[in-house]
Amino acid sequence: MLSAQLDEYLSEMNLSATAEQKKQLIGFVEMLDKWNKAYNLTSIRDPQQMLIRHIMDSLAVSEHLVGERFIDVGTGPGLPGIPLAIMNPDRSFVLLDSLGKRIRFQKQVQHELGIKNISSVESRVEAYQPEVKFDGVLSRAFASIEDMLHWCHHLPADNGCYYALKGQLAEDEMANMPEGFEVTDIFELKVPRLDEQRHLLRVVKKAQ
Repeated sequence: MLSAQLDEYLSEMNLSATAEQKKQLIGFVEMLDKWNKAYNLTSIRDPQQMLIRHIMDSLAVSEHLVGERFIDVGTGPGLPGIPLAIMNPDRSFVLLDSLGKRIRFQKQVQHELGIKNISSVESRVEAYQPEVKFDGVLSRAFASIEDMLHWCHHLPADNGCYYALKGQLAEDEMANMPEGFEVTDIFELKVPRLDEQRHLLRVVKKAQ
């Protein structure tokens, strides 16, 4: 059932996936469903809704990513990082979260599904100091872009950028963009069977 739906949704989004990638995406949903009962990783209980609201919602970002190294800040159970890692095996993703149970879940996913291009880090974002900075800083965890830029300012490389996953765009939020940053792109994302607004904002530091 889930695999037929996944095929349909991937087709609608013009995304091609190998049999192994599809198996991993479905496996991730099944593990999320199983662990959720004990660990309460997501408020969404229905695997079919998880497929739409977690997997496809994450994958809608994929075509807009530029670069090789990414960090998903406040990733929770691994969203959007794990679905993006599955579909982008040539890129690496660090999954950052401060809650141990979420990190344990991610590591189990990595082990069981054989995902080679993710690494999970248990840390608060302000305490995490990467040896190598990132091409892209992803997050759908922050309430505002201002918060994201404040907490994550030390993470991108010189030419790196921020990807903020948002629902509706709030005009006041856009107007309160911190000094020294600019929004270079606003992508309207289309997620199959999801009748809600989704946007991706690409933010860069202004050249000095």
